[in-house]
Amino acid sequence: MNRYVLHTASDLKRHILAGIITAGPLFITWLVFTFILSVFANAGLPLVHLIAAPFPGTLLRAPWFQYILAVLLTVAVFYFVGRATSRVVGQQMFALFEASLERLPLVNKIYTSVRQALETLTTKKENGSQRVVLIDFPIRGQKSIGFLTRVVADAGTGSPIAVVLVPQAINPSSANLQLLPLDRITETDLTVEQAMSMILTGGTVCPDVIRYSGRMQAAGPDGAALEVSVSIEDEAATANALNRQTDVRRSVA
Repeated sequence: MNRYVLHTASDLKRHILAGIITAGPLFITWLVFTFILSVFANAGLPLVHLIAAPFPGTLLRAPWFQYILAVLLTVAVFYFVGRATSRVVGQQMFALFEASLERLPLVNKIYTSVRQALETLTTKKENGSQRVVLIDFPIRGQKSIGFLTRVVADAGTGSPIAVVLVPQAINPSSANLQLLPLDRITETDLTVEQAMSMILTGGTVCPDVIRYSGRMQAAGPDGAALEVSVSIEDEAATANALNRQTDVRRSVA
């Protein structure tokens, strides 16, 4: 009897694990997809309710139809906003709108931070500053995947300083921001999509071979030196930092 129970429990465990491995990615994809749809629907439902108010007893009052219509309206709004901002007049109008937001306390900080984060993750920069790198984190000898988002200059020495965003595995919405010398990071051959797949799956989905050793080069893919953005208010300090930066680049070359 005990042998039969153990066999049944082992069989159930094996098949449940096999089902999780098989259907797990599909289930997680469905959760993410439904979450995005719910966000879109919640954004468009107020407008749908306003449109449906003069038409009682019609299809517009059906909850399922309102849900679909709200999603479509939200997607349409994103499309027309993107199309308008791609034109000169639309860009000018959007610039005025952004200028108005930047005058609002608290709102300007949130909006600017979110906009810069989205631009960093979705735009491929020509200076090579958006790269997937490895850094010693949380302790030396343990590598973590990070995204090189910016290169700045040390005000004291002019040395290039890497700004690296280190997302947490499984939950990349939480991350650490690390500042460290450029020669302390390791450049990989991973794309942003491959790195995000590794992070979201806890490393179960990753290339068979990655570049683990080798320091970061001070030049971009085309051989040009990485652009260093210096943000120093004092003009004299800025000039000194730029001069030191030039010396550093010459020594690296």
